[in-house]
Amino acid sequence: MQGLLFVVYYESWLLDGISRAITGKAKTEMKALVMEPESAKNSEPQRGRRLVNLLLGSGVLASIASFIYPAFRYIIPPPVPEASSQTVVAGKVADFKRNTGAIFKFGEKPGILLYTAQGEWKAFSAICTHLNCTVQYRDDVHQIWCACHNGFYDLRGRNVSGPPPRPLEEYAVHIQGEDVVVQRKA
Repeated sequence: MQGLLFVVYYESWLLDGISRAITGKAKTEMKALVMEPESAKNSEPQRGRRLVNLLLGSGVLASIASFIYPAFRYIIPPPVPEASSQTVVAGKVADFKRNTGAIFKFGEKPGILLYTAQGEWKAFSAICTHLNCTVQYRDDVHQIWCACHNGFYDLRGRNVSGPPPRPLEEYAVHIQGEDVVVQRKA
């Protein structure tokens, strides 16, 4: 629209045959024709500026929230309910060979189930009493081993070497059909 107004003004200036130098009055007339009305000038840029500010502001707020929320959830984790029952099915009898062990979930903590070379079932907490590392069964030495500081427990859960200060918590094991059921001792 501005270009069209300028062309109309320029053509009328040439057609009138007025040959004068551009004076301050002519410049003012040209500016007056090219400029938009005052009401349109104020409303459109303000509306566009508000939209841009709104979009940028909401983007910044969303970015800040995306950084703060995970940090907040890390600092204050959601509550994890402990196992309501005192028993858990640790596996199937057919899944175990003699002289093997397996880690299973007992509530929110791991447990270790052992099927010894003599055919006995044993279950313990899989949390080392030294620094809460997860223990594992080593079939080559027939002992439970904590890899963190090379601590060893025997097949009764007693600490035999290394830094663990206490024995492992022992669980009761029952065979019910094809299931191996582990129960906390009272």
